[in-house]
Amino acid sequence: MDRISSIVTSIWKSLKLLTYNKVGFAGFLVVIAIVLMTYVGSRFVELDTKTKVDQIYITPSLEHPLGTDHQGRDVWTQIVHGGKDVIYVAFIAALLSTTIAVSFGTLSGFVGGTVDAVVMAVTDIILTIPQFPLLAVLAAFISFSSLTFLGVLLGLLSWPALLRAVRSQALSLKQRDFIEAARALDLGIWHIVFRELVPNMMPYIVVSFALAMTGAVYAQAGLVFLGLVPIQSANWSVMTQLAWVRGAIFFKDSVWYIMAPIMAIALLQLALITMTRSLELIFNPRLRASE
Repeated sequence: MDRISSIVTSIWKSLKLLTYNKVGFAGFLVVIAIVLMTYVGSRFVELDTKTKVDQIYITPSLEHPLGTDHQGRDVWTQIVHGGKDVIYVAFIAALLSTTIAVSFGTLSGFVGGTVDAVVMAVTDIILTIPQFPLLAVLAAFISFSSLTFLGVLLGLLSWPALLRAVRSQALSLKQRDFIEAARALDLGIWHIVFRELVPNMMPYIVVSFALAMTGAVYAQAGLVFLGLVPIQSANWSVMTQLAWVRGAIFFKDSVWYIMAPIMAIALLQLALITMTRSLELIFNPRLRASE
């Protein structure tokens, strides 16, 4: 019970810290609302899949809050169901890229020598490869039908820039007194890296994770829009692609269908970026004093 109580107390304190920055807290609430809408709301809102030729591109009404698409299907239900794939791929990509960058960047900066030279050589090679053209070429040989595989692939290609930044942070931190003390106590490289260095870089890591998610969302949307990812479900990226290929731009009442997925993606991106303001307060005590 004491452990549960301490966890609840810790969560409550973190939520309280989030409120210190109003803009960041608003972003946090929007992210939570989008996640709940896509993963919980989709269980209660049935996806409209029935073609209704007499209701094509209907403007918003009580029956259809965001109008209908090129087949007369309700756009709102597609928005509710369309975020799961986008968020899932972005989370997988951000988690993998951040893990690789933090692990090897910190190790490279702290150990130095041959390890640093090898890690930075590989990083520079990957960094010089244009990510999006490479994905376009790979699409000709590899099927992106699996969302998990797509997320892993995006994560494997998007870590070099973050690794270089993390390495710079590690080079600065390893000169601090607490690291020297850890070395004097012979705590070992893995303990120093993951128990001393990484926790002190958490504000930067959390922000980088959120930015990595935004990058993965845009990359996925671009791949789907170009037709490089097979259409599997009615997610936001697919809605944008279908609006283009079906010529929705040529119909005056189709603006709601075109803008709905674009605004959903933009709102998610904006919420993730603004949320980082509050997340920094949780992991960086010096920022709390200035609020």
